[in-house]
Amino acid sequence: MNPAFSVVLFTVVTGVAQGLVVALALAVLVGIPMSADLLSHGLIGVVGLLVTGLGASFAHLGRPERAWRAVTKWRTSWLSREVIVLPICIATLGLWWIGLHRSNDTIFVRRVMPLAALVAVVSLWYCTAMIYACLRFIEEWAHPLTLVNFVLIGLSSGFILACTLAALAGEQAFLAMSGPVAIALTLMAWASRMMAFRRNARIRHRSTLQTATGIRSTRVVQTSMGMSAGSFNTREFFHRASPLAFRCVWLSAICLAFVAPALAMSFAWFGPYNVGWVAAFVIQMPGLVADRWYFFAQAKHPQNLYYQVVS
Repeated sequence: MNPAFSVVLFTVVTGVAQGLVVALALAVLVGIPMSADLLSHGLIGVVGLLVTGLGASFAHLGRPERAWRAVTKWRTSWLSREVIVLPICIATLGLWWIGLHRSNDTIFVRRVMPLAALVAVVSLWYCTAMIYACLRFIEEWAHPLTLVNFVLIGLSSGFILACTLAALAGEQAFLAMSGPVAIALTLMAWASRMMAFRRNARIRHRSTLQTATGIRSTRVVQTSMGMSAGSFNTREFFHRASPLAFRCVWLSAICLAFVAPALAMSFAWFGPYNVGWVAAFVIQMPGLVADRWYFFAQAKHPQNLYYQVVS
């Protein structure tokens, strides 16, 4: 596939925001010491990230003014369900922030809203992942690991951001409880992503040149681009990156999204400096962009069987 950067940005940014919501909500529910300012600033950051992601999602639309029509197919489309759940998630977090500033110790703020926020972000994760996992003809996505990776990568990045905010605010009690969780989630996301890489590398696709064209010959080769060269199909369904560039993106994703952040957080956890938490977040973000680009680009759309000379 040829990933649109707006979709890459949307999935990365919203994933970070969802993970941060989980970190804050669990801290409140479990009773991890955390100042009201950290919670308030964290909620503001989450809403800002979600709104940024929502804005990015409009960038790849040909007619953005018709985006509202996406909600009309909610009975059958996971994309429509995502479009509905995302504003609900933003509204839920906004209510939590308002309640926090009206009364910090009520059951509404300490129990109801954190639980509602968790339900909202989990629903959003499920809808987003199922947009891709439900496409059975794209075998790289049609697997439970798609949902697992979306959740674990979001949790990893969100907890790292939570630890970064806590380190900048001097919230050592929060770091003491959430730091090891962030490291563990990053390692789990790394392991899950490697499982997906290994699975996709071993796929034997059901669609072949023979099944696509109906030609029964054992050797079928496309020798020209044909009269449809330069069509929508040839632009949108293949990334056109060289094998070397494709490999470099994969290595960058592994190193920057998982390995380097885990090392930086370990340095911060065992050492006296909080700069490791900040470094982990700064390093991980470009790695997440590379990993999500690779997720989309690795998918082989069956239509490319018709355009092998082009792709």
